[in-house]
Amino acid sequence: MRVYSRFRIIYYQADRGPRINSPPVNPAHVTFQASIIEETAVRLLREAECVLPPDVLGALEGALAQETGEVARSQLLVILENVRKAAQRSVPMCQDTGLPVFFVRGRYDVRIEGALRKAVARATEEIPLRPNTVDPLGRTNHGDNLGPGMPPVHFEPSDSEHLDLAVLPKGAGSENWSALRMLNPSEGLEGVRRFVTDCVIRAGSRPCPPTVVGIGLGGTADLAVALSKKALLRPLGSSNDDAALAELERELRTQLNSLGLGPMGLGGRTTVLGVLAEKANCHTASLPVAVSLNCWAARKAFARIYPDGRVRFSQEGFD
Repeated sequence: MRVYSRFRIIYYQADRGPRINSPPVNPAHVTFQASIIEETAVRLLREAECVLPPDVLGALEGALAQETGEVARSQLLVILENVRKAAQRSVPMCQDTGLPVFFVRGRYDVRIEGALRKAVARATEEIPLRPNTVDPLGRTNHGDNLGPGMPPVHFEPSDSEHLDLAVLPKGAGSENWSALRMLNPSEGLEGVRRFVTDCVIRAGSRPCPPTVVGIGLGGTADLAVALSKKALLRPLGSSNDDAALAELERELRTQLNSLGLGPMGLGGRTTVLGVLAEKANCHTASLPVAVSLNCWAARKAFARIYPDGRVRFSQEGFD
């Protein structure tokens, strides 16, 4: 049953002036207007919060087709109806609109982070988003989803002439079950499987399954956690280019779905919608493993800004 689907790649001309016989672009000279970055980020946040990406929607519909239990099917039907109404009304699909985590790829510009901060403050008011950010000790909330360190921005340098933005809103129900373990290298793949499985079992119903499991392998402790979040941006159904990681993804998805936790932890065949892993080289004496979970509302959106002011939007990412 196809409940709702919308996939769009949209080109938006920020500068409406004519572009006639434009000279070739030298990436070293490319700069982007802060206002375009801000407007793009506001739109990304609205898209991510209100419209479930097509890969996630398809996975939920696939789960519904596989479930035979009345309770599991009823939970998925409610989820899909919620998704449909959120998109129709252009309102957030979950009351916990999360913390927006940004991923930026391109040439670094000091104006990027300022533009993203302005975008988050605007989106909080305009969409609206729930004001979630507080001081970790005093719990003071200034109502704009900003503050020290907010929003998190992961920057990847690139020589490309365009600027890629991605946003991953992370709600606390799933974020609270993030985990890091510095394994002994001798524990190997079996240790990785055991740790990931333990994380999903401990989380139980609290991250609102069926979940998406992001895994970061290797690097340093902080890099492993960042990789586990970056993995969540990949399309469900995709496999890592590394054969060993791809096999690990397949094995873990089968193993985790055999647990029987099911939708919302009430039993069923679908505990996870997918398992996505990324890796980096690590110290010879270490095997860092990080897990980041996304709830069924696995929200994400992408944009590519070109030097001439055009912006391309997608919910499936770019190569």
